[in-house]
Amino acid sequence: MTAAAATAGFRALRRFGADGRGVSAVEFALILPFMVTLYLGSVELGDGLAVQYRTTLAARTVADLTSQYVTIDPSTMTDILGAAATVVAPYSAANMTVTVSEITTTNGSGAAQVTWSASNGGTGRAVGSSVTLPAALQTLPTGTALILGEVTYPYNPQFGVVLTGTINIYENQYFYPRQSNCITYNNVC
Repeated sequence: MTAAAATAGFRALRRFGADGRGVSAVEFALILPFMVTLYLGSVELGDGLAVQYRTTLAARTVADLTSQYVTIDPSTMTDILGAAATVVAPYSAANMTVTVSEITTTNGSGAAQVTWSASNGGTGRAVGSSVTLPAALQTLPTGTALILGEVTYPYNPQFGVVLTGTINIYENQYFYPRQSNCITYNNVC
């Protein structure tokens, strides 16, 4: 009886090994977590890149708007800083920090000082504090005024917030004043 049972067991095992009906279900179950992760990651990456693009555009917009004035009063500055929220829409601008500053070069090797600064959602740069210019602007003559627009956006990923936490996206843009050598804000130029 043991030989017959063993033979029957081997036949059942052979039939099980030759049966391919469940292979695709097993393959699907193995691949599904990877595919879901890949899909959610691509959605998150696309969303993050869109926020970074809008943050760059917001910094550019603030610096560009500021550079078009000769004199700026506090209410106009509030409108300029508020334009960044419109640029980042439909994303929330609730915790975004927008700063615009005028900096003046102090030597021909990339050093500059803050002349004035204004901020929305944060603190502006301290007047007289030093700023190191990017390589492309380091050879400007002493006394050249530049407008520096800065935006910091705290990006919270929808799916990966547990892994990454909040990601602070920072972008800045430099513009020359267009209508004069410097721009007056709060009676400082």
